[in-house]
Amino acid sequence: MNDNSEVIEACARAAHEANRAYCLALGDESQPAWDDAPDWQRSSCRLGASGAIEGNSPEQSHESWLAHKRADGWTYGPTKNAQAKVHPCLLSYAELPIAQRAKDSIFVTVVRVVADALAQSPI
Repeated sequence: MNDNSEVIEACARAAHEANRAYCLALGDESQPAWDDAPDWQRSSCRLGASGAIEGNSPEQSHESWLAHKRADGWTYGPTKNAQAKVHPCLLSYAELPIAQRAKDSIFVTVVRVVADALAQSPI
């Protein structure tokens, strides 16, 4: 897989689904499957995957996501509401609960593992 956009897409999909599984384990059923996710959410994952491939740490990945969300008009709120653009993780990385920091670690790790595997794949 040589096309960078295909690699980013594959990494974003894998990381999204890993985070979705983690959220389900925490009792959070708000994450749709990749194929059902709205365009804005998939676009955000692609941006995060690109950053992780370029070397972003989990903290840098979160801070990039946070800046992107704020620029798009999202604000902090105790419950996620995409229509109102409110999200409980619109906090600095240091302010996030450990369980939410784990999502950033999972995301970055999955992106890197998938990107490395695809780089070694003869396809």
